[in-house]
Amino acid sequence: MTKPAVSRQPARTPAFGFIFTSALLNSISFGIMIPILPNLIKEFTGGDTAAASEWNVLFACVWGVMQFVCGPVLGLMSDRWGRRPVLLISLFGLGVDFIVMALAPTLWWLFWGRVFNGMTAASFSTANAYLADVTAPENRAKAFGWMGSAFSFGFIIGPAIGGLLGEYSLRLPFYAAAAITLANWLYGLLILPESLPPEKRAARFEWRKANPLGSLRLLRSQPGLLGLAGVGFLFQLSHMVLPAIFVLYVGYRYGWTPQVMGLNFVATGIAGVIVQSFLVGPVVARIGERRAVLLGAAAGVVGFAWYAAAPTGVIYLVAVPIFAMTGFLMPGLQGLMTRRVAPHQQGQLQGANQSLQGLAAIFGPLIFGETFAWSLRQGLGLQMPGLAIYLAAAMLGLAFLLALRTARMPTAPEPAPAWSPLPVAAINAPENRCKSDA
Repeated sequence: MTKPAVSRQPARTPAFGFIFTSALLNSISFGIMIPILPNLIKEFTGGDTAAASEWNVLFACVWGVMQFVCGPVLGLMSDRWGRRPVLLISLFGLGVDFIVMALAPTLWWLFWGRVFNGMTAASFSTANAYLADVTAPENRAKAFGWMGSAFSFGFIIGPAIGGLLGEYSLRLPFYAAAAITLANWLYGLLILPESLPPEKRAARFEWRKANPLGSLRLLRSQPGLLGLAGVGFLFQLSHMVLPAIFVLYVGYRYGWTPQVMGLNFVATGIAGVIVQSFLVGPVVARIGERRAVLLGAAAGVVGFAWYAAAPTGVIYLVAVPIFAMTGFLMPGLQGLMTRRVAPHQQGQLQGANQSLQGLAAIFGPLIFGETFAWSLRQGLGLQMPGLAIYLAAAMLGLAFLLALRTARMPTAPEPAPAWSPLPVAAINAPENRCKSDA
């Protein structure tokens, strides 16, 4: 007698829609706390703005240090055990951090919450490794552009939600962010498939690679990879000028109110979404990843210089669409970098990038904050409130020159994706967003 056939559930195939949804929800939850956390810190300091600013800088630097140290560990973990478990750890850590901030009775609770979050925060870097697994090399810039748009869109919606809920209670936005993040974690736990099959994973977890110095060795292992990482670092470092001084700069120079600043955030976010969602794919297909990187760096130089020189707020706003074209840089750069490493090294690569981002988060606020303060001091004979932004433009100028030398297609054959890639047209097709195959 033959045994009856056993029916099996169809295996879920990794697809772009899974990870895009996760990144979008994560960025919204993160954006919720942006307008609220500084005010909560200020409440704990008894309304002392200067003390609140010092604590805020401390939180940012500590978070950056933890990213620098732990990013390579999480990246290598995703290469050894898969992207899904690391993504779940990251989302759960962020959800716990939001709950801690909602319940925190003292500033030190907030501090340790940021430490814990910095140790586990790898959702975007792991998502990038996930995309490299499931997307053909020639389609990656388009996919990375969409991931960037998820980040931008979240920063349009998130702060608006946070500001609205913050009118009722400074703790309520953190509960909302925790709910969104933990729902995202549950979504990943129940639905998100693994993108890196066992046969494509690293053979073992090596501690000598799971640190910033080990990541640097990876960046030096392939021609041009270290230079590309340098371009990415300069890009991340230059962009720290906006969160570091934007509010103070436009308030001092143009007299903008919080409402006008909020509208600027919305306009900037929309311009970024348009570039990353709808322009990156066709532009990269036409001009290539190298020229996309150069275009993004050049646009950043012009945009930052315009922001620094603009005598009025209206003229400042003219540069918003120019600056939005910096959105071409990271998708093109990620596309070039992921071509240079094998499938079992994609997580380590993203961990190295995350470590460099941590360095930018540590030093950026210090460099630009101190430069802005120095430029406004009396008695210097020269006041130049845009000096810090000119410095950011110079950094992107260096990135442009470095990209001219290093942003080239690798001569070695491109490593195959871990799964059968989606064609370009299928990346955004609704039927492929949550596709399952038998």
